[in-house]
Amino acid sequence: MICPGPATRSPAGCTRCSATWCPAGSRTRSPPACILGQTPPAGPAAQARCELAAELLADIRHLDAQRREVKKKLATAVKASGTSLTEVFGVGPVIAATVIGDVVTVARFPTRDRFAAYNGTAPVEVSSGEKKIYRLSLRGNRRLNHAIHMAAITQISHAHSQGRAYYQRKLAEGKTHKEALRCLKRRISDAIYARLRADARTKGPGGQLGSHSVSRAAGLTPRAPALRASHSRAQGQPTIPGRTHAAHAAARASAKKARRAT
Repeated sequence: MICPGPATRSPAGCTRCSATWCPAGSRTRSPPACILGQTPPAGPAAQARCELAAELLADIRHLDAQRREVKKKLATAVKASGTSLTEVFGVGPVIAATVIGDVVTVARFPTRDRFAAYNGTAPVEVSSGEKKIYRLSLRGNRRLNHAIHMAAITQISHAHSQGRAYYQRKLAEGKTHKEALRCLKRRISDAIYARLRADARTKGPGGQLGSHSVSRAAGLTPRAPALRASHSRAQGQPTIPGRTHAAHAAARASAKKARRAT
């Protein structure tokens, strides 16, 4: 970092902006704090503007520190979840957290087509006659769609990625940039869905790593009957194996007639 301000510096760096090198009279780009201190304000109005600018700069630095702290906590939470979404090229902790938070459980989507319709990467057919036309879908979860869009842009920007090669193939087929980008987004949606399904199989129905597909709810069966014998409408009538509901009703009616006769 270079500070072009006056020679108010210590051996450790500039005392105004913590720059590591502060040559007097330098014409290179300077930090905002040094810009504010170069010229003394001329008048009360200029002084007020400088104070407001300094407060704004302090707020921006505070927000930057908060953003860095949140990203650290987010990366830790995503890693602790045990998800494999970050193995998809272009999917970082922020995108993975967005997918996990919006999807909640992949069991909501029986197929990848349902998942694509939910996140808006499934194109909408607007064909006319024999001409097949598909346009961009504006439905679905737009936050999740934006996360997939950012992953697609990341893949396109890296020449060695498989997404970039897929995008180039679509362009060679005669598709436009937007059409090729939509195809890539659908491909990323399918990859994310496959990862979510794999994670669900690993975690099991309880959501814990290493659990099996057999539910533990069977161990919660009550040992006592739900109704006591005194609450049964068929009190005093023995249970006969194989008797149907109609037979039980007929027996109860016969017993009622017998009680009335007596």
